[in-house]
Amino acid sequence: MAENHQTYHFSCKPKEIVVGAQMLFVAFGALVLVPLLTGLNANVALFTAGAGTLLFQVITRGKVPVFLASSFAFIAPIIYGVQQWGIPGTMCGLAAAGVFYVAISIAVRIFGSGIMHRILPPIVTGPVIMVIGLILAPIAVHMASGRTGDGSAWLVPQLTAFMLAGVASVVTVLVSVLGKGLFRLIPILCGIIAGYLTALVFDVSGLSASIQATFDPGTLQNWTTPSLVSMQKVFDAPWLAIPGFSLPTWNLQAILFIVPVAIAPAIEHFGDILAIGSITGKDYVEDPGIHRTLLGDGLATSLAAMLGGPPNTTYSEVSGAVALTRSFNPTIMTWAAVTAILLAFIGKLGGFLNTIPVPVMGGIMVLLFGAIAVIGINTLVRAGIDLMQPRNLTIVAVILVFGIGGMSFDLIVVKLSGIGLAGIVGVLLNLVLPQGQEQ
Repeated sequence: MAENHQTYHFSCKPKEIVVGAQMLFVAFGALVLVPLLTGLNANVALFTAGAGTLLFQVITRGKVPVFLASSFAFIAPIIYGVQQWGIPGTMCGLAAAGVFYVAISIAVRIFGSGIMHRILPPIVTGPVIMVIGLILAPIAVHMASGRTGDGSAWLVPQLTAFMLAGVASVVTVLVSVLGKGLFRLIPILCGIIAGYLTALVFDVSGLSASIQATFDPGTLQNWTTPSLVSMQKVFDAPWLAIPGFSLPTWNLQAILFIVPVAIAPAIEHFGDILAIGSITGKDYVEDPGIHRTLLGDGLATSLAAMLGGPPNTTYSEVSGAVALTRSFNPTIMTWAAVTAILLAFIGKLGGFLNTIPVPVMGGIMVLLFGAIAVIGINTLVRAGIDLMQPRNLTIVAVILVFGIGGMSFDLIVVKLSGIGLAGIVGVLLNLVLPQGQEQ
């Protein structure tokens, strides 16, 4: 089918600039959540989200009103990767994940979108998504309890931590269930704000200091302080500063560990493009083509990794805002991207984000990782897969145990483990095991 070479018309209408900034506000909470949880630079994440969105628009000829930002699917491998190989080595794996997207887009261009469903059916993607959500459940619990991610030291007394995490998670749930209008699109941001304000109240009232004074850390290191929020990082940060970009370094282990994680968001990308198409009434699978949108996602992810930012993906929150405001003009996303890039150079913004207490982020993580696991379960349910069939049972069981259990294989030059190993084994089992008569 011939492609429509419609020209993209950029405009500078004040209304579109304001609506574009509003779109960034909708995505802001989730966008900065990923770098805050993984130890990456939030200002770099803002810059790469904006730059990635602009690159996506160039590749798709400015036809699709979507905003690209930090992908939740990569939180677990980024945290693990930073612990194992540092940020530069992890960025190498993330850059390779973007290249994997590009390879998928080429395959879709040649063989059609059906190739994805043959190689990566729900029986593989469902349990892989579950592993992504569950593998870091202990870290979420540690942080919600006031400890470091590895549970080796106390950052906040447990009682105080439980209260902060509870406020953040409860508000997030209530806003997502009962919120109306734009509020329903920003439950994570509302939860973080509620937890942060609660921490300030605890500090002002002296409650945090009194709890800390009687806290017994037991055998763990005690890094707690009388106050929960310290503005010193904000005072130390300059008003204007170049984001802390970092270049990747070659690491084959990181590549083989992280690239299989891209399977899940690549599949989800189809759903995101179909969703925004149903909102605007246009078929983006045909024009500009799903191969182009995948290519845009992949190159935006590689660009982000080359600068030290988290992988990019299309944001469903922004798609919801498009449906609510009926703002279908892709120019609005251009202004959202420009706003993100400008905010990236405000040094005090990054300093302020780093003042958020760990238990607040832990409360969000408990919901977030659980929700990702539920998405994996729902993938299997919606596909109507009978898990009692021996073939299906084998594939799902091996993926879950290998991924969550931490199975690893030491090859000659590389070590495969965790999510990466689970994804590769799942794909191979699906291709090798014969289909049963009942299927």
